[in-house]
Amino acid sequence: MDIATIVQVLESTLRLATPLLFACLAGLISERAGIFDIGLEGKMLMAAFVSAAIAFVSGNVWIGASAAIFASVMLSLLHGVASITFRGNQLISGVAINFLAAGITVVVAQNWFRQGGRTPSLSGDARMQRIDLPFVDALRDVPVLGPVYTILSGHAPLVYVAFLCVPLTWYLLFRTRFGLRLRAVGENPAAVDTAGISVIGLRYGAVAICGVLCGLAGAYLATGLSAGFVKDMTAGRGFIALAAMIFAKWRPWHAMWAVLLFGLLEAVANRFQNIEILGIGIPVQAMQALPYILTVVILAGFVGKAIPPRAGGAPYVKEH
Repeated sequence: MDIATIVQVLESTLRLATPLLFACLAGLISERAGIFDIGLEGKMLMAAFVSAAIAFVSGNVWIGASAAIFASVMLSLLHGVASITFRGNQLISGVAINFLAAGITVVVAQNWFRQGGRTPSLSGDARMQRIDLPFVDALRDVPVLGPVYTILSGHAPLVYVAFLCVPLTWYLLFRTRFGLRLRAVGENPAAVDTAGISVIGLRYGAVAICGVLCGLAGAYLATGLSAGFVKDMTAGRGFIALAAMIFAKWRPWHAMWAVLLFGLLEAVANRFQNIEILGIGIPVQAMQALPYILTVVILAGFVGKAIPPRAGGAPYVKEH
């Protein structure tokens, strides 16, 4: 494998890992506050449709991205109302959001655009443009630095935003008062309540942040990675993000490396669809299934014991 091929694979890895990273950080923040969110997939899907539809109608990708964030936050708040206010089952609420998004996106898209449940193809200002880093052409032939710089250049703005969110999430969770309280709510909400801090307010804050990040994931998926919305275009990325979060044991930096691993597997599967190992041809379907196989392996517990926040998944009932 030559250097050019490796560079192309690693460039694809960054692009493919971006929506996973947004969703993984979203789930991480939500679950750190004690709210399990199976609905990452649905929020991403709804955000992808809204961003593509609004970007096409308005001709501006950032208006579409803003609308995607709004739609995703609304679904997050719906999940919050069901699981925080009414103390419903968090897993059922998340699954319901996935079904809702899967159905409503196709129905609205078909009635709006009449293209079989998809949006028209995006172009121009309706699609996210690439950013070329300065001096990329001058440094292209420099050993080591050139390939690395080439890998990092030429991506949509949200790629850089996603990886910037990793240190920001770490700082928020482990270096701020809000983060300390958020983690405490996920471990011992009664103690937080005793200290006079609103458990409900903190959990709603967490699900709102989760909605913003899922909105960015969906917007990038439809307007940055692709050029429009198609039915079920998230293709299980929300569940892969959950697996990466468990793999990372709810830690932001580890989450970044986990989603890069998933992104690398998908990039390799897309690049090398017809390969042979020991003279045996590997089917295309087997290569495409690599990220999902890793998801099953992780969820089966083959990566060591992962202990979630102690109060995760349980509604908080204030004692009188």
